[in-house]
Amino acid sequence: MDDVDRRPTRAPTCVVVLLFLALPVGCVAPDRSAPGRVLCSRPERLSVLPPELEEASGLAASRRHAGVLWMHNDSGGEPAVFAVDSTGAVLGRVRVTGAENVDWEDIAVGPCPAGECIYIADTGDNGERREVVTIYRVPEPDPADKATSPAERFRLRYPDGPRDAEALFVTPDTPDARVYLVSKGRTSPVTVYRAPTPLPAEATALLEPVAALTDGAQFGPLYVTGAGATPDGRRVVVRTYVNLRLYRLDDDGLVPIGAPVDLHGLAEPQGEAVDIRADGTVLLASEERGGDAGPISRLVCTLDAD
Repeated sequence: MDDVDRRPTRAPTCVVVLLFLALPVGCVAPDRSAPGRVLCSRPERLSVLPPELEEASGLAASRRHAGVLWMHNDSGGEPAVFAVDSTGAVLGRVRVTGAENVDWEDIAVGPCPAGECIYIADTGDNGERREVVTIYRVPEPDPADKATSPAERFRLRYPDGPRDAEALFVTPDTPDARVYLVSKGRTSPVTVYRAPTPLPAEATALLEPVAALTDGAQFGPLYVTGAGATPDGRRVVVRTYVNLRLYRLDDDGLVPIGAPVDLHGLAEPQGEAVDIRADGTVLLASEERGGDAGPISRLVCTLDAD
């Protein structure tokens, strides 16, 4: 969550759109895509979120329950995840046992020793003062559950000092899963960090920087606010308040594919969350702001393009 009002003003819309499109999230790896090639459909609103999710900050598509999205609220809220459908209707509210919501910013579904798990990033840090951040992990619950099994807690720290991070994605790995965080770009380049696998249960793990997505710090609208990966881990989406980009995850880090997607047309009050399904469907969510309810939105990207 950030305290800057990002609702678009009406008069300079064309100028603002052109400015943001000229400053997409980039990558230090060589861009081997055709820069102007559009690989994703035009984003469309599906519905708006209910008051229970007025500070919606993370979104992940369920692997166990067709059509279910897992969401959560921002800092200081109840340590709970909400099961919703694509209309925003709440199907269930599940408390995460043994967890605390200091500043939850993103959520992902991925493999774990129990099968499929929910990973929650308690990594928000507007002041960049947290020496240690937390990832919670629980087996993916049923929407009808009242509480999860006790959460595992994994402590992580950055090698280059505290960072504000609102984006998490998880990919399959042996013997567990690989957890990635993407920094917001508040005071330093947007950077992708990788956690060790398996995640250590006791010691604080050191994150490894694997890619810089920008040359320097970003200004407000281009802060990174969410990320997601396909179940096979080959494609990743990273979003800011105003745009979204598709990447290929390989030995070069995150390699951008195609052109960035402009999200201005969704008129999100404060765009925060994103995930991508195996078929290329990308789902987005926004916080409420200034009385404007946050929408759930959708677009479809071509995943077999390189």
